[in-house]
Amino acid sequence: MKVLIVGGGGREHAIAVSMKKSSRVEKLYCVPGNAGIARIAKCEPSIGVMEFDKIIAYAKEKAVDLVFVAPDDPLVGGLVDELKAAGFRVFGPDKKAAILEGSKAFSKDLMKKYKIPTASYETFDDPDKALAYLETAKMPIVLKADGLALGKGVLICKTLEEAKAGVQEIMLDKHFGDAGNKMVIEEFMTGREVSVLSFVDGKTIKPMTSAQDHKRALDGDQGLNTGGMGTFSPSPFYTAEVDEFCKKYIYQPTVDAMAAEGREFKGVIFFGLMLTPEGPKVLEYNARFGDPETQVVLCRMKNDIMDVVDACIDGCLDQVDLQFEDSAAVCVVLASEGYPVSYEKGFEITGLEKFEGQEDYYCFHAGSKFDSAGRIVTSGGRVLGVTAKGADLKEARKKAYEAVQWVSFENKYMRRDIGKAIDEV
Repeated sequence: MKVLIVGGGGREHAIAVSMKKSSRVEKLYCVPGNAGIARIAKCEPSIGVMEFDKIIAYAKEKAVDLVFVAPDDPLVGGLVDELKAAGFRVFGPDKKAAILEGSKAFSKDLMKKYKIPTASYETFDDPDKALAYLETAKMPIVLKADGLALGKGVLICKTLEEAKAGVQEIMLDKHFGDAGNKMVIEEFMTGREVSVLSFVDGKTIKPMTSAQDHKRALDGDQGLNTGGMGTFSPSPFYTAEVDEFCKKYIYQPTVDAMAAEGREFKGVIFFGLMLTPEGPKVLEYNARFGDPETQVVLCRMKNDIMDVVDACIDGCLDQVDLQFEDSAAVCVVLASEGYPVSYEKGFEITGLEKFEGQEDYYCFHAGSKFDSAGRIVTSGGRVLGVTAKGADLKEARKKAYEAVQWVSFENKYMRRDIGKAIDEV
């Protein structure tokens, strides 16, 4: 098969590595891709993920058999629908289903209607009404921009003053653009956060192994929200009991609810969960593989990814025995100093060759490109996801932090405490 992956980050690099291992994939293409993906796929950096006409033309030119749409923006924008209309076989939810991530208000209303456990909330499209509501609300409180905001449109406000400033930032200053035209205000939940990615074929859902992300920029979960500074998998807090509860009251009910609403979901649903004292509750849904969760999950999957992708598209996921290694993985994101606010790029990345031929070590590129001299240079806030597998989480973390020393670039920054929570188990 010839496969085209849409996207150019660390998640897409991890997907490409899995695809490359498949005995059924003969040729890989990627738009726009990055310098890491270019090692194993033919990339076309001139095509952006929202340039639907160019993507379709490129897919036709390369006569691909399957298009795998990975990022949120094109999924929510309807790229899957347009590719299908052009006659392509596509992995990913259509526009009607991708609203599960595209609108926080939609997903909260869905959970309320179908009694799926989540935080209590109110939705506002008028900033004055939001401010009036906050006067009577209990602090801390969570403000969420309704639309897509690169995983950063969530503010946790400890005081009324912070919450008012948050309304200003989201709804009036439009810090997240049109994503802030509407806003969800929800109760602040406490507990462990866990991410569970799952394959879905419209009716059957197969959860993957659990993971945990580190969203804040600085050690100790301080600093600004980012797209993710590192992950570990599996989460020791995601017990068999939690899994059983989630399958019964969260996972299957979500798939059934989407089908009942005429929005059949095929692809990957990412469940962001909070393990509260009252039991697991949904923090958020994403309509695709998470980043950097994918980096620690797919490297442990035993199945041929193409078999699972086909089963999701064809509605026969119930026939797949989804299996993961009894191992652990840790991913440490190497970022550009100053991310997520402002940072310099264009610095040469050295030491990448040290990962070649290494078993259990991966260096997934997120923000890299080739410069005019053919050198690999930094081109984003999150640059690399250095990932290692081990027999358990402590070994995987030790190996990951050894491997981050193999690569260098000017203004390299990382958190030093990824997976620290596992010490508390």
